Amino acid sequence: MTEDIAIDLGTANTLIIHNDKVVIDSPSIVARDRVTGKIIAVGKEASMMQGKTHENIKTIRPLKDGVIADFDASEKMISMFIKSIPALKKKMFTPALRMVVCIPSGITEVEMRAVKESCERVNGKEVYLIHEPMAAAIGIGIDIMQPKGNMIVDIGGGTTEIAVIALGGIVCDKSVKIAGDVFTNDIIYYMRTQHNLFVGETTAEKIKIQVGSATDQLETPPDDMSVQGRDLLTGKPKQVEVSFREIAKALDKSIQRIEDAVMETLSQTPPELAADIYNTGIYLAGGGSMLRGLDKRISLKTDLPVYIAEDPLKAVVRGTGMALKNIPKFRSILIK
Repeated sequence: MTEDIAIDLGTANTLIIHNDKVVIDSPSIVARDRVTGKIIAVGKEASMMQGKTHENIKTIRPLKDGVIADFDASEKMISMFIKSIPALKKKMFTPALRMVVCIPSGITEVEMRAVKESCERVNGKEVYLIHEPMAAAIGIGIDIMQPKGNMIVDIGGGTTEIAVIALGGIVCDKSVKIAGDVFTNDIIYYMRTQHNLFVGETTAEKIKIQVGSATDQLETPPDDMSVQGRDLLTGKPKQVEVSFREIAKALDKSIQRIEDAVMETLSQTPPELAADIYNTGIYLAGGGSMLRGLDKRISLKTDLPVYIAEDPLKAVVRGTGMALKNIPKFRSILIK
């Protein structure tokens, strides 16, 4: 009667694994009708409404900086995602669920309880929590139980999690609130100040994906992109061309802060583990690691080899799924 699911509750995207397959991969956004208070859309549908709503519809992102900011909306969102899993749709009633959910490493007890309660309300009988860098490490394919140090940098939507892992535990970690969302806001600010162009979040996100870059020297630079928005001087809609060099300039300060956080974590690492990291390098996961040239830039800063996980967006949820399949093995790292 119980079903096992693994959830990666992210600030930007929520992913769910059921029967070893990623069944849900959609943006963590909810659209609510202000008059009735009903939720009218979640996920992709709601994200298409973002920035285009009238006063009766409000789009909410229930997770901020990796933790639940709007309890009611997040609970409805989780339950709607779970209900839309194809295998569970066919059942008459919702079965009891055994879940493993990942949480940021810098999370407080109260925030942890919010995640747990949200899951229990959607019929979660057994709820386990796992720290994101841990899940990312398992997802990348590192054997975390060995007495060997590995460094993971997980750049998500709300937070960047940096952790040194050995013997199935986090030795030192740092969680900074600079990640995909901050990059998007940097781009909005840059377009405003440099081009007098007012763009929305959705457009800024597109710019980040199409021409985003961490350095202004790329071997295979992307083509320039035409960006449409509102001219702040005349109020008319207008279009400008943006190159990857400009975006590199816009994101420079935020990336510097991520670099500093990586350096700080390295400086707290015990010497034996630092020796291991020198040999194994740094692993990048999360959507932010797909920013062009970011691996090179971190590599130059730290003088260490930097590897990007394959399919970095799904690394964390894959690791969560592996922990779910093998709960007895990973019992020590799961938080009941």
